[in-house]
Amino acid sequence: MTEQTDQADTTGPKNVPSKAAARRTAGSPRPAAPRPPGERRTWPRSFADRLTSPLPGAATLLRAMRTRALRPPAAALSTARELPYEPAPLPVPDVGQTSLTWAGHASWVLRTGGLTVLADPVWSRRILGTPARLTPPGVPWEDLPPIDAVVISHNHYDHLDAPTLSRLPRDTPMLVPAGLGTWCRRRRFTRVVELDWWEAAELPAPDGGRVRFDFVPAHHWSKRGLWDTCRSLWGGWIVSSDRHRVYFAGDTGYGHWFSEIGERHPDLDVALMPIGAYAPRWMLRPVHTDPEEAVRATLDVGARRMAPMHWATFVLSSEPPLEPLSRVRAAWAEAGRPADDLWDLAVGASAVLD
Repeated sequence: MTEQTDQADTTGPKNVPSKAAARRTAGSPRPAAPRPPGERRTWPRSFADRLTSPLPGAATLLRAMRTRALRPPAAALSTARELPYEPAPLPVPDVGQTSLTWAGHASWVLRTGGLTVLADPVWSRRILGTPARLTPPGVPWEDLPPIDAVVISHNHYDHLDAPTLSRLPRDTPMLVPAGLGTWCRRRRFTRVVELDWWEAAELPAPDGGRVRFDFVPAHHWSKRGLWDTCRSLWGGWIVSSDRHRVYFAGDTGYGHWFSEIGERHPDLDVALMPIGAYAPRWMLRPVHTDPEEAVRATLDVGARRMAPMHWATFVLSSEPPLEPLSRVRAAWAEAGRPADDLWDLAVGASAVLD
């Protein structure tokens, strides 16, 4: 099994940017009290006021179609066979450990505090409007342990996959952005928690503790049908056990939210950060970080480590399939960060926080 392990360090995070260290000494806003389970809430009809950049208009979309800007050249696609794919058995973390397994794209199996959590699970071979997967899911569905919770970043088809979710028991806790509760309940999920930015929920852990889920902002948008633009929210998640804090950024462009997330949630152990679907920049810059921006965002939030995601799975844009990996490695080195703190996992590989 390809696995990276970080041993416990009682002296605190190393190589953390001075800006993040200053935030810790200055203090941060108090975390929100967890929302009550099973709460039914009323939301605004639209979250368009949360957009940090205008959505692309008709002229932009026509230009993208005319220039075929959202697909790499055929010659570049031929390198897809070289994408890193190393499926292996899931690690079984010991008490006090947290394991991360990249199933591909933005899908993760996170095991922390005794719970197994799926993030943006997409096990389908194909999603609406894209070619079939370049790499299969890194973890066969039948090899998953019982799932204790699912976190969803937003409702785009490459992050909210109805066929995958239909495989889950309907009493699986679903933690979703504001406005997505109705979608989940229509599919008979009975334990649905909807959160606004900066809100949190908690689930009991087997050892008697709690695992906390904080919903944080992202620079993105939402749309699933013709008439539902920005009708539900979008964001990322911070999953915290007694020992570790994992930041799952979801889908996002670069912007001011990362610094504020770091202020409110200091001492993040690892940031799961998107590095793909960024070209052409004239179209995708507001909603997708490129590899260099992903590294910068990791510095902004003050995370010690970064695990790249949102690449090597679906053809969503025009960069060559292998380019995100080479660029993120170069950007990480350019930032002066230790090579061991870039968890550039192959699809199916795992890393363990100890």
